[in-house]
Amino acid sequence: MTAFTGVAHISLTVTDLDRSKAWYAELLGWQEVMAGESGQVLFSVGALPGGQVVALRQHGDGTGDKFDPRRTGLDHVSLDVGSADELSDWERRFVDLGINYTPTQHMPYGHVLNFKDPDGIALELFAAPSDES
Repeated sequence: MTAFTGVAHISLTVTDLDRSKAWYAELLGWQEVMAGESGQVLFSVGALPGGQVVALRQHGDGTGDKFDPRRTGLDHVSLDVGSADELSDWERRFVDLGINYTPTQHMPYGHVLNFKDPDGIALELFAAPSDES
């Protein structure tokens, strides 16, 4: 059996597809590569600048429940930014765009910067610890 080489994509359920597309594009540089509809699901698939694929899906019969990491399923999505220095740049970007976030935390396993999308989905930017940190 072949070993996994990475995550192929992530797919997030959102309540307002147009709002989420604009938010992910403005903040993270997400660019739509395809969109469509399947049954009662509107979807848009796009890529982040590093090539990671993120799909956004709006279900016509969605519950509209607020995201809760304590519910079985997704806890959060973490994106690697390469270095702790990058996190400072992201904090400045969040301030410029009015994004609520938790300041970077320096943990033994790495550096984390937490924030949420318009639906409250927990997102994190991550940098592994370096010899200097």
